[in-house]
Amino acid sequence: MDADASLTARARVHAALGDPARLAIVDALLLGDSSPGEIAHALDLPTNLVAHHVKVLTDAGLVTRTRSEGDRRRAYLRLRPAVLSTLTPPPLADVGRVVFVCTHNSARSQLAAALWTRRTHAPAASAGTRPARRVHPRAVAVARRHGLRLDPVGTAHVDDVVRAEDLVVAVCDNAHEGFTGAARPRLHWSVPDPVRVDTDEAFEAAYAEIEARVERLAPAVTPGASR
Repeated sequence: MDADASLTARARVHAALGDPARLAIVDALLLGDSSPGEIAHALDLPTNLVAHHVKVLTDAGLVTRTRSEGDRRRAYLRLRPAVLSTLTPPPLADVGRVVFVCTHNSARSQLAAALWTRRTHAPAASAGTRPARRVHPRAVAVARRHGLRLDPVGTAHVDDVVRAEDLVVAVCDNAHEGFTGAARPRLHWSVPDPVRVDTDEAFEAAYAEIEARVERLAPAVTPGASR
């Protein structure tokens, strides 16, 4: 299915679920099948209204109708759970390596790469558009508090790290707006710079936000072949 068709299909499912009664019907079918009459009774809805909602759900591909093997006059509604999984955006396919970029490569990008490696066990790197000479001591400290290790002198320039096939994630606004390399950042995380505040609390806040974003991105990435 191409991107436009996928968006259209997802929009149809979202629209079908946009009515409280239809969402209640889906909830009722999550764990077992029911006849339209049983649904009407359970939800205290008129049978003609249930018929309308079931048609919308059926047209969206969420529900199928089967005949009873006992009483052929009776039909049962069955949820198609796989359709619900299509509501999320399609994964980023064939990702060989993720590179996290910030301005100085001294805090946010370092934490992001370490978190990514721990979360996915997949290749990751970090770099800066104007790398500092060392990793910020508070970044090293917050990483240690959370069981991660950062190399205090392990900074690098984007030109020496980023390859055209990398998935590049800019974790600061300046890197996103100023990075003009061959592999322009494909994703942007607007994480506030903890160095500007320079407190443990600021670094903990940056760590927590990056960790949450890594958790959100990881399931959406489909690893490609090693390069």
